[in-house]
Amino acid sequence: MTAPATAAAMSSAPTISVGPLTPHLYAPDAVRPLRAKEHLLKAATRVELHQHPWPQLTFSTRGVIRLSTEDGSYIVPPSRALWVPADMPHSITLIEDAELRTVYLHAWLAPAWEKCEVLEISPLMRALMLALDTTPDGLPPRDPEAPQRERMIAPLLINELERATQIRIDVPLPTDKRLRQLCEALLRNPADRATLAERAVTIGASERTVARLFQQQLGTSWQQWRQQAVMAHALPLLARGMPVSQVASASGYSTDSAFCAMFKAATGQSPTAFQHKKRL
Repeated sequence: MTAPATAAAMSSAPTISVGPLTPHLYAPDAVRPLRAKEHLLKAATRVELHQHPWPQLTFSTRGVIRLSTEDGSYIVPPSRALWVPADMPHSITLIEDAELRTVYLHAWLAPAWEKCEVLEISPLMRALMLALDTTPDGLPPRDPEAPQRERMIAPLLINELERATQIRIDVPLPTDKRLRQLCEALLRNPADRATLAERAVTIGASERTVARLFQQQLGTSWQQWRQQAVMAHALPLLARGMPVSQVASASGYSTDSAFCAMFKAATGQSPTAFQHKKRL
């Protein structure tokens, strides 16, 4: 079995772009209010921007993914799921080899959340989502009782969603096309330590103009935004138990001590303490 690609390897890997993963073959309806699908995708795969008229839960059983909308980018490790409202354009990038799972929900039973929400997955929520049949339309379900089970699972899954802890691990993205290009370049390769002046050249702007755009578009400085992006990248890696030295390198830090200092300033605890806390 091939080992999953590391975050550092992902940074230099070419992006493989694929179209929407056949959402029309899993459309939820009154008879089947929950529909689930699964795809095993390689690191650096990007599922192109798309949307559909029903909300979804996106998660992975292994591997970290990044889901992006017009407003921001969300890092989703296996311990979390991302709620995406209906009709919201979104794309997905595989940070590692991942088993991507998606649950579509009929609009009449879904929570009325208008924004993306990152949710902690409880053991019960995970079990309910994994119990759903993943056969597409046009083929008989592997489980003949799938429609009945989906209708029984639906109210309990919704209750678990509404009880789930919501987590802030998003990185806001600007509407200005030049600034967004700069931001997305860093999200693709958080280990790149290019200065703001160097990055500004790549989008045909001055450092002063870009700094002003960060304040106007995102209400923050370049340094603050970069730290938020790096933290969103590093936290899932630490939560999975990756050594601090590897996370520091994948986040663009030449020394562990510099990374640890940044992490502690941002969270109030060391990366090692965070890892131990997650194992409790």
